[in-house]
Amino acid sequence: MSIVVIVELIVVLLALYVGSRYGSLALGAISGIGLAILVFGFGMKPGTPPTDVIYIIIAAVTCAGMLHAAGGMDWLIQIAEKFLRSHPDRITFFAPLCTFLLTVLVGTGHVVYTLMPIICDISLKAGVRPERPCAVASIASQVGITCSPIAAAVVAFMTISNANGYNVDIPVILMVTIPSCIIGLLAASTASYRRGKDLDKDPAFLARCADPEKYDYMYGSSATTLDKKISRKSKLSVGFLLMAIASIVVFAVVRSFMDPKASAALPKMNIVIQIVLLTAAACIIIFCKAEPKKAVGGTVSQSGMVAVVSIYGIAWLADTYFANYMPQMQSMLSGIVTKYPWSIALVFFSVSVLTNSQGAVVVSMLPLAYSLGIPGPILLGALPSVYGYFFIPNYPSDIATVNFDRSGTTVIGKYLLNHSFMMPGLISVFVSTCVAYLITTVLFPGYFASFII
Repeated sequence: MSIVVIVELIVVLLALYVGSRYGSLALGAISGIGLAILVFGFGMKPGTPPTDVIYIIIAAVTCAGMLHAAGGMDWLIQIAEKFLRSHPDRITFFAPLCTFLLTVLVGTGHVVYTLMPIICDISLKAGVRPERPCAVASIASQVGITCSPIAAAVVAFMTISNANGYNVDIPVILMVTIPSCIIGLLAASTASYRRGKDLDKDPAFLARCADPEKYDYMYGSSATTLDKKISRKSKLSVGFLLMAIASIVVFAVVRSFMDPKASAALPKMNIVIQIVLLTAAACIIIFCKAEPKKAVGGTVSQSGMVAVVSIYGIAWLADTYFANYMPQMQSMLSGIVTKYPWSIALVFFSVSVLTNSQGAVVVSMLPLAYSLGIPGPILLGALPSVYGYFFIPNYPSDIATVNFDRSGTTVIGKYLLNHSFMMPGLISVFVSTCVAYLITTVLFPGYFASFII
């Protein structure tokens, strides 16, 4: 590898690092600076922006934003709260499952901000150390992205895989990711069940309780959505979302059983997903009286816009670099991934730490993985590893969780990496990825030899 190639790689990494320090839209925008340096400074040929993935994100965010504006999100949160308050002693297990399911339904992990203070409130008043359920619940809200049929990471995996000769559809992807991620979360919850000192034995917490003002702050109020009145139109909006998701899955299943020629005549799945989601959004506007202005100003739409810009900048920057040096990359990495194909999971995880986006990891790194000759089933088994941005605790959901925990037990840590999300995050991703490999071994037995090399 020449000095120029190394310098250009440093430009890419610096752009990602600086962008992650600023967060939000900055990650995508600062990637544009790196792109400008590569194209105008080093004369590299610009890569291709990930337009297909961006269109799907826009469609999904539009639908989820309308659901939020119609009050459907409030109903989902209310259902989750009723369930959690009925089982306060098991909240370390049930809270992550609730945040996971919300993300699977809506396609974004940012829907949990309303539920997180409720989780803290329930655990605190049940005498459960809030760090235990809160940290895993925050992790679960992001783990659910690779299990959602309308999430960018899932659709991008399908689209890129199909373009590289691995004809996989959404139901097959979910058959791998959903059970593996649930098992990973249960493992993380089990490890968190007795994590840290019980509240009645924690000197720091007892010191906070001794202060009347802090005690009133922790116990004097109750976060709840149970007093909200949910209208029929709000409930109907959830019905439209569920019908949209079901339609996408059914279309994919029917298509998989069709003759290849007949299937080729149908619209591609990325087009189908966009049409179905936009139609669902329109139905929510017309029949549920959702206000578009309210949707645009909501947290779901805003976070979706951040995702669009981030993936746009990051993926374009990565594609520009890798496309120009594909032969060199193949030569450098082919030996490693040929002998240890599972090592691609470490690459996915490491890139995610820098990019803060699972969709961006899939869009930017999956084409490279296919060019290295890694079989599609192995890459599907590695899909849970695209979540690694809990490693550095600068993601909005993690920061918000720390702020929501009135007890002060969920923390970032003095040394940055010794934070509350590290242990459950590592356990969840490691176990999920291992289980996903095992599942793909069963589904695709012809590739078993590659798993045990």
